[in-house]
Amino acid sequence: MAAWAKCTPSLPRYENKTFPAKPFYTHLRRALHSLPGSSVQKLIKKFSLTAIVSAAILISFAYANAQAGEQRLVMERGDSTIVFEPYAPNVIRVTLSLLKDPALAAPGYGFVASPSATGWNHAQGGIDDVYRSSRLVVTLKGHRTGGTPPPQSVMDPGKYFSGSTPGADITFTTPEGKTLAELNGWSMSAPNHKDGNSQVLYDRRTTDPNFYQVGADFASPDDEHYYGLGQNQEGYLDHRGHVVHCWHDYNAPGGQSVCVPFMVTNYGYGIVWDNPSKTTIAPHFNERTSWTSEAGARVSFFLIAGKTTDEIYAGYRLLTGATPLLPKADYGYIQCKQRYRSQDEVMAVAKGYRERHLPADVIVVDWLYYSKMGQMDFVPNLWPDPKAMNGELHKMGFQTMISVWPRFEQGSRYYDFILKKGWFEHLADGTPTNGLPFDKAGSDIDTTNPDAAHWYWNMIKENIISKGFDSIWADETEPDLPPNGSYLQIGPGTQYFNVYPLFHTAAIYDGFRRDTPHRGLVLSRDAYLGAQRNGAIFWSSDITATWDAFRRQVPTGLDFTASGLTYWSNDTGGWQPLPAVHHPEHPPLIDPSDVHDNVGGYDDYVELYTRWFEYATFLPIMRTHGSRRYNEVWSYGKQAEPILEKYLKLRYELLPYIYSLGYQTYQTGAPFMRALFMDFPNDANVIDIRDEYMLGPAFLVAPMTEQGATSRSIYLPAGADWYNYWTNERIKGGQTITVNAPIDTIPLFVRAGSIIPTGSYIENTSQPQQIAKVHVYPGADADFALFQDDGNTYAYEKGDAKITHLHWNDSSHQLTHEGAQAWSGSDATVIDVIGR
Repeated sequence: MAAWAKCTPSLPRYENKTFPAKPFYTHLRRALHSLPGSSVQKLIKKFSLTAIVSAAILISFAYANAQAGEQRLVMERGDSTIVFEPYAPNVIRVTLSLLKDPALAAPGYGFVASPSATGWNHAQGGIDDVYRSSRLVVTLKGHRTGGTPPPQSVMDPGKYFSGSTPGADITFTTPEGKTLAELNGWSMSAPNHKDGNSQVLYDRRTTDPNFYQVGADFASPDDEHYYGLGQNQEGYLDHRGHVVHCWHDYNAPGGQSVCVPFMVTNYGYGIVWDNPSKTTIAPHFNERTSWTSEAGARVSFFLIAGKTTDEIYAGYRLLTGATPLLPKADYGYIQCKQRYRSQDEVMAVAKGYRERHLPADVIVVDWLYYSKMGQMDFVPNLWPDPKAMNGELHKMGFQTMISVWPRFEQGSRYYDFILKKGWFEHLADGTPTNGLPFDKAGSDIDTTNPDAAHWYWNMIKENIISKGFDSIWADETEPDLPPNGSYLQIGPGTQYFNVYPLFHTAAIYDGFRRDTPHRGLVLSRDAYLGAQRNGAIFWSSDITATWDAFRRQVPTGLDFTASGLTYWSNDTGGWQPLPAVHHPEHPPLIDPSDVHDNVGGYDDYVELYTRWFEYATFLPIMRTHGSRRYNEVWSYGKQAEPILEKYLKLRYELLPYIYSLGYQTYQTGAPFMRALFMDFPNDANVIDIRDEYMLGPAFLVAPMTEQGATSRSIYLPAGADWYNYWTNERIKGGQTITVNAPIDTIPLFVRAGSIIPTGSYIENTSQPQQIAKVHVYPGADADFALFQDDGNTYAYEKGDAKITHLHWNDSSHQLTHEGAQAWSGSDATVIDVIGR
């Protein structure tokens, strides 16, 4: 039957239902479809029910294949194949499947590393298979006999309900004997009516591989905590006790969810789950953490061991790729709104910044500048000469970003061409997927198809980049038309639900690297494993302009960066239109009476925007956006304007520090916006602090997220002293304090033993910025690598950069520096030791 034949649900080639080693009644309450002719089916005919369950859950019959020179250990247990495949001494991949070929197949999309068994060796430890390196001991436990059998009353229901997965108990320990993790069950089941998931059978064609629901259970100790897993906007940081729906969902209740199936724990390991279908993670329910993916043919995951969280991120970098430096301009300030309708508006905003001598680097042209979706043109009466506009903006020190959607409406100039090529996300019969009747924006191009991806970039280059635009806003990268029930070039959208943003950002970034001399940048709504290597900024989608949304942004961003993707941001001030009237609980801290034409009757919005802007100053990316009439620094009234200017200038003052952090992320893979658990693993009080974080090694940031508040309590982690950034007061860590925070002040602390280089005043990053000061906060030894380069090319990848190593010796109270010369003045005029 042709690949485009209409999809109808049919029996898969293998009907099977398998279960992990869960409590027995879990098995009894669920259906079983055994593999035809399997050894388990034979056992059912031959042995008593007790023997059946024992065999089904605990069988061994294993052999190991670890010949010299092979990169993996292959073992068979009953009907299953289990593979241990190392990538580094502290990184190992585990696969389990009832089908041998999938078990032996390479990892899925997002991974770039090659296996390496250097330093690993296999030993038979009695009935156990033990795979060992200098950093990890991975043990597949053999079948244990003995013990008291369950009473017959427990076994009797097995007449109707039973389990059939050969057991797997895999432990991950350090050579010193510390237990990191334990897999104590896995599942691989055909979709069926009993489990309520038979509907996915409609989402595969008869020519597609069979779908299986796959999952694994891990032991969950009472003191284990879980972070990362992409973007979830429900307002918590520690995922423990919260079910995570790991898939891209624009309509998620708290704001768009984004799936990055990488979880970091406080137990010294991270798990990268290798399945791109919709995945549900349930951390610490019934003393276990379960992962369940909607479609696949194996359980496949990587375990990364780390003595520090940064070592875990180094493992993630190894597996999925490095995070390149962005254009230096994008570490400054990005001015955006929904939307600048014309060339004249853009130029007026640019002139407004320059006439006021306010720093800003990037102006964004949002959607609907074109005549039709996918036309890739400019409405001529509103955008008469984009190329000339960009030329003027470049002379003024601005770069420009422009929104390009992946969608093409019927009647646009490329629609018929893409249709003929078969390059749309489509239904089983080849019909392009669309959002009618309510969504009339057309269909998504399938950039999982390399030919389509290459063509798409070429059209962007010819129609957009050629007019002088510097970076691309790749909006709607979920994709906007969810792919379940549709098909991509790589296969069924249900099976590959989460990978589109990886492919789509790569299509654009790879084009930048091929065809332009400057660094590529892609602003993307969504992400997946490895998307960080595509020169991408990610943002939290179309959030509301409320205190609640603002409050939840803080933990949302911390979990996202904990997923190994550093460059997260949000729409400062919220994207959604403001309500006509909003009366706050407390008197507004800023009088909005002079900006009612902008904020309407939202009495406390200027206060909200000001607090949000203060927070944005200390994000990896500082970008304002929203659906207000005006959205520039001077648009929020006379009381707010000097506060916003203060923080905008502070952002640029801190650029040497922030840009150097970007280089450290490129080298190590570790994010520089960091939840407190990363840097203070021995302080149990920081486990679930959701409203404070570190920006690099120095700053502790505590945003003001409560309306009307002028003070707040702050926990200063133990193990360090802290300086109030605004007053230089030194305070001992390990305590909660109350800090005054009037409307012009965000609580900000610096860890004792920190070095912060700051820069001279500039209006944009194309201007040379001198190192004005190197601030030292005594109290411990400190090191900092100050990084400087051209800010615009990839020369740094070949070592063409200036790196200055700064070291503070706390006992001698002296700062030394070696490497590139970083400042022209004398050390006495540049180095500022706080408290001296």
